[in-house]
Amino acid sequence: MTEGKGDVWIAAGFAELAHSGVDGVRVEVLAKNLGVTKGGFYRRFRDRAALLEAMLARWRDGRIAAIEKQTALDGASARERLKAIITLYTERMNTEAMAIELAIRQWARTDEAAAAAAASVDAARLKNVGQLYRATGLSGEEADAQAFLFYGFLFGQSLLFPDRGPRKRAQLLAQSADKLLAEQQ
Repeated sequence: MTEGKGDVWIAAGFAELAHSGVDGVRVEVLAKNLGVTKGGFYRRFRDRAALLEAMLARWRDGRIAAIEKQTALDGASARERLKAIITLYTERMNTEAMAIELAIRQWARTDEAAAAAAASVDAARLKNVGQLYRATGLSGEEADAQAFLFYGFLFGQSLLFPDRGPRKRAQLLAQSADKLLAEQQ
């Protein structure tokens, strides 16, 4: 597939994935949603499997590029960068991106290619944040454990709906973030 040729179909595939999971990503559904015939799809992809493969590659490569950008120090300290990532994930919820993430993880439970894509993204997340924690002075094992907790917090907080108002939730998130950023003894 030529880069860019199937972008509209990939975007429609992600929208449907977020809405109804991988089983909903069907050529007929996408064509209807786009208001076009199925023929346009087959000029860009050989079949549904090729679209799904392109979607996984786009998601994997896009997430890894974003992770590398988010964790680059660019003059900031490691703690400042960690705090910026926490702010990014907690202050504005990207509901479509989270729905896509969850759908890919559900898909990964039964599909090796989806599992490999998710594993690649997770490895990049843990490696890059682990490096930030190493830069704060933690040992390798401590940094890796802290990176795991960091991502457990980021994704877990987006799935929890504590019985608190927005101000209480913000306070809880801030206190939790402070624990993740605390100087280690």
